[in-house]
Amino acid sequence: MLSNGSVTRGPRGIEALRGLRNQPLWRLLAGLNAPVVIALLQELLLEGEKIMASSVLVERLARALVELRAAGEDLPQTAQAYIADWLEQGFLIRRLPAGASEEQYELSSDAAHAIRFVSSLRERRVLATESRLSTVMQQLLKLAEETDSNPETRVGSLLAERERIDREIENVRKRGVTLLGNERALERAREIIALADELAADFRRVRDDFDQLNRRLRHMLVENEGSRGDVLESLFAGIDIIGESEAGRTFSGFWRLLTAPEESEALREAIDALSNRPFARNLQPRERKFLVQLTSLLVDEGSRVHEVLQHFARSLKSFVQSREFLEQRRLHILLRHATQAALAIHDVVRPTRDLEYELSLTSSRVRSVSQFALYNPTERVVDSAIRDAESSELDLATVSALVRESEIDFRTLRHNLRVLLEQHPQVTIAQVLDQFPAEQGLGSIVGYVALGAKHGECTDQVETVTWRGIDELRRRARIPAIYFSRECIHEFVD
Repeated sequence: MLSNGSVTRGPRGIEALRGLRNQPLWRLLAGLNAPVVIALLQELLLEGEKIMASSVLVERLARALVELRAAGEDLPQTAQAYIADWLEQGFLIRRLPAGASEEQYELSSDAAHAIRFVSSLRERRVLATESRLSTVMQQLLKLAEETDSNPETRVGSLLAERERIDREIENVRKRGVTLLGNERALERAREIIALADELAADFRRVRDDFDQLNRRLRHMLVENEGSRGDVLESLFAGIDIIGESEAGRTFSGFWRLLTAPEESEALREAIDALSNRPFARNLQPRERKFLVQLTSLLVDEGSRVHEVLQHFARSLKSFVQSREFLEQRRLHILLRHATQAALAIHDVVRPTRDLEYELSLTSSRVRSVSQFALYNPTERVVDSAIRDAESSELDLATVSALVRESEIDFRTLRHNLRVLLEQHPQVTIAQVLDQFPAEQGLGSIVGYVALGAKHGECTDQVETVTWRGIDELRRRARIPAIYFSRECIHEFVD
């Protein structure tokens, strides 16, 4: 077995594997409670929001733990304790962005890679697909051509390619366009989605590399014994190191290709065209959503890496110019001198020797935490007597009519969607309005769009909807095409 160009057999191979055994990716896969932990991390931070505030993560994890305990899972710790353990194990990354009111958590690159690996094992996929073989062959041919220094060979391959294109043009003119079969198109689309998903994960790995590089630079700056000017020169050199590092060059290539006007526009047009092809209807809702949002997903991931890179440069400069740098350096020097002094006398002075030195106690009063009493709200009892309220002249029918006039009747809208989804696997807002007219006019349209943003699948397509207002005039509007699928019918239960 090969790994990074070296054979993982023999003593050196065993030691390399033992080193990998201590990495977060392997620890997550080999944990005793790995199925539960992987499922929780996947649901909370991979399939949902990529970055989550501390309070939100604790609340959602606590709810998930209650459900799992009710199902018989042995999960004795609190949500806060599990988050702290996952952070220590390297499954999570904790950040405090500038201006944020609380810490934010996200998956580490190792944890995300482990979850994707487990997910790939669950999906049945033929390993040697035609699309994968075609990709390998095309890349090999392209590599052979671009590394060939013989001009005659290069000209010959270009002429052959031109002849092939001419024959293809002639065949199209005579016989028309030969379309790719739905099964083969679906196979290639899923292969592209898998590759794009791995590419999005690469951005997270680059961001982790920047984190490690930033910590190493800070350590180097603290250990630098030169003047402030020397330290600043090292700082600016460090910023260059970030850009010229392997992670920096990798990200620069990603970002340059992703933000190039021609390439990015061609990518958007290709995605729009593919999403409207007949074979795209056979993709799963998750796959269709990923394909439609691919461009924005890659740009968002790249933007986060770009922000991290800029933040590192600013924070390094601020670190050197502030008192924090001087305090860190002074503390580092004191600790180093103390360590050297201890090593110099460790053979002379025993740990049990009386130093005849008196240490003055602090004037602060030190008490155990257990001596503090918790505040009991019941000690301040308020008047909880229930008084009879005056009877109201309104009845339930009047209140219901007032509510319908002032608010959108989401209960009726959810009922309409539930009825249609029991009959059809997928419906749009226009199809719902064909069966159930908009009783609240524009308010009903806005209500369906709000439900679609939360439970449906929004696309870049548009559709025309019509309704009749209170004045009996028929109106129409163009709205995004939103699809409601039968898989989410349980979400419309009141």
